[in-house]
Amino acid sequence: MGEPIRVLQVLGTTDLGGAESRVMDLYRNMDRERVQFDFAVHTEKKGFFDEEIETMGGRIYRMPRFLVYNWYAYRKAWKLFFSEHPDYACVHGHMTSTAAIYLPQASAAGVPRTVAHARSAGVDSGIKGVLTRLLRRSLYKKTEYCLAASALAGEAVFGRYAAAQGIVHVVPNAVQLQKYEYDPDKRAEMRARLSLEGKFAVGHVGRFSPMKNHGFLLEVFRAVCDRRPESVLLLLGTGSGIQEAKQKAQALGIAERVLFLGQKGNVQDYYQAMDFFLFPSLYEGLPGTVLEAQAAGLPCLLSDTITREVGVTDLVTYKSLSDGPQAWAEEVLNTVCAGAADLENGEERWEENRRTRLPQLRRAGFDAAAQAARWMDFYEKGDPIWEKENCC
Repeated sequence: MGEPIRVLQVLGTTDLGGAESRVMDLYRNMDRERVQFDFAVHTEKKGFFDEEIETMGGRIYRMPRFLVYNWYAYRKAWKLFFSEHPDYACVHGHMTSTAAIYLPQASAAGVPRTVAHARSAGVDSGIKGVLTRLLRRSLYKKTEYCLAASALAGEAVFGRYAAAQGIVHVVPNAVQLQKYEYDPDKRAEMRARLSLEGKFAVGHVGRFSPMKNHGFLLEVFRAVCDRRPESVLLLLGTGSGIQEAKQKAQALGIAERVLFLGQKGNVQDYYQAMDFFLFPSLYEGLPGTVLEAQAAGLPCLLSDTITREVGVTDLVTYKSLSDGPQAWAEEVLNTVCAGAADLENGEERWEENRRTRLPQLRRAGFDAAAQAARWMDFYEKGDPIWEKENCC
């Protein structure tokens, strides 16, 4: 067998994050004798996945950050990059804010396939968000393929016209579902490690940024504590908003009940420790963490701004943020009461119920192993991964 084809994955970083985790789940399941990934990132800092990438044979290239005023320098950097690395079979851009700059440079250098992949259904507030929308305005004309994690993400990134014309194709996220399956032994181990015996553990996984709405989440948890004083909140993630969240927890009088756990490479173990998953984001593309939580058998309460495509199982409930923290807390507690009733039918039956969602998630197309086979055909031959028979 000859050398594998190489695909360039363009991201902001190689740290733990939604897009990064999904690309890595796909990468781990690739036949790397057929398809090998390289990564172009926009940071000089070493990322969480760097060592694993290099161990699997991937190369990491560091591009300059786009700062608007350096538009020409940024485009020149990409032009030079592709002149020195012209042999990619595909450039797969997950960083869509500047994809209209780097993907045309890839095409001009002779790269056979270019992909812009929409993974978020919103933008930051202020001038940054305005600029992002401007940069994406004609993106659908500057890439061969427009893919999206959900219909909402596709419309947000590529525009209503492109979505209506069938230019945008939705492809399920690739998730290593098996590692999130409910494990009673791991649950006991993690709850002992975190001192959660006899506690009601509410959880959330996500970076501390405005879109994740941690302030509202903390208010909901405060209302839960009024009825369930034995409650504990597990927060996994890092980000610029973490200090603000800690201050909010202090102001609400719940600081001693909130565990700020940071980034974890074994996040699947922390899902086992949880009893409930809260996710009140202002917007999302298709949050992989909610898929992970369902795979772990956790009841999930989401804001109704999040796409219905992630609600694969009956574990997911949607609620409007305008209903307020008290109403959200009531929903959490009502769900918990229903779960307690199930538990009365026997612990084994309750545990088995937590294991039953994996087949549903697989049938919906989210299994990384199945996705990897289809992505390899796409990277090698351009076979349409978005067709129903190819992704579900």
